[in-house]
Amino acid sequence: MALRTSAAIPTPTARSSFVSQPNAPSSSANPSQIPNTNAIMPPELEQTLSLLSSHRSVLGYILVARGHHPSIIRHSGVVFEGEQGKRYAAAVARIVESVQGGLEEVRGDDALTAAGGDADVDEVRFMRIRTKRHELMISPDDRYLLAVLHDPAT
Repeated sequence: MALRTSAAIPTPTARSSFVSQPNAPSSSANPSQIPNTNAIMPPELEQTLSLLSSHRSVLGYILVARGHHPSIIRHSGVVFEGEQGKRYAAAVARIVESVQGGLEEVRGDDALTAAGGDADVDEVRFMRIRTKRHELMISPDDRYLLAVLHDPAT
């Protein structure tokens, strides 16, 4: 996931939370027992996530590890906390997999008619889903999914 930021942007106080992996201590546990995922975050990504969460129209973001059971790595915003956050993570993963599967189906038909051996694989880069109240922007990567929920009216 290539996220570009300017080095001159000051980092505001982040309103983000770390969510433990399954089988890891819960966030109500002693903070010394919770793995420090902040230490492995590149500074550019940390700055970009802080910038996202500080924008007035952003209701929150969720960073999800891809896999058979998507797990929340980090989130910001009340909308992504608790069970609702888990539902959003699963829904975002299903949406991306569904769209990717559809692209593979369409591309499979094109690959059969193409006169070359190895056809280029098309992949989802960015998605915007707009509803009456919100807009969900999803940026998938090989290992992660970043979803940002915002209110376009503000």
